Parts: sequence; structure tokens; C-alpha cells
Amino acid sequence: MLVDCELCHPAQIVAENAAAYARYDSHALAPGHVIVVPRRHVADFFDMTAEEQAAVLSLLNEARRLIAAKHSPDGWNVGVNVGKAAGQSRMHVHVHLIPRYAGDVADPAGGVRCVLQKLRT
Repeated sequence: MLVDCELCHPAQIVAENAAAYARYDSHALAPGHVIVVPRRHVADFFDMTAEEQAAVLSLLNEARRLIAAKHSPDGWNVGVNVGKAAGQSRMHVHVHLIPRYAGDVADPAGGVRCVLQKLRT
């Protein structure tokens, strides 16, 4: 755990298990946007242990059920940035689960390739 890493200090927990937790994203792109974070401070998704990856995947599924019940989205984007060149700004793994709603952008074609930029504008 790093003292200055916000993700090492869980807040707004939606779901959790021994190796990871899910919380609302502090810069949400849509209602119900959560991130799933391993408890161990590790920067690269591919450096997580198999157990950590399984824990994160399990929480993605659990968070999806919870967010679906609360917000009834029409679709989902799941994403992880690995490295600064890929846009990773916090060097602690976090996997985004972004609920999508019909009409939230004019044309969602291209999925995560195009939609995330459109959501920010």
C-alpha cells in the first residue's frame, strides 16, 4: 500500500472480496460508472497474479449485477489502460465498468475506440 495512492485506500465501495474491491469512479463518465481495483498496489494489469485477475473479474460481474439493478443501462463498456502511452494516469490497476445508455452519444459505432472521447465532450 502506498500512502499517496488514492486507490490503495478504498472509498465508496460497491462490492469487495479478499483481493479486490469495486468503487464508484471519481471522474464518472456515466451514472453507475465503477472501477474494480486489486487491493495490492500493482501498476500493470498483466503483473497481477492469476488470483488477483480472477478476483477482479468476479467483481466486474458482481458490480454489473448491482449497477444493472440500480441504473438499468442498455449496454456496457469494460476497459483498462496499461501504461502511460495507453492513457493510464493512476499507476495502480483499475478496470472500468461503464454503463451505457441509449442516446448517450449520437452514434456509438466503434465502441470504446470512439465512444469514450464522445462521452467527454
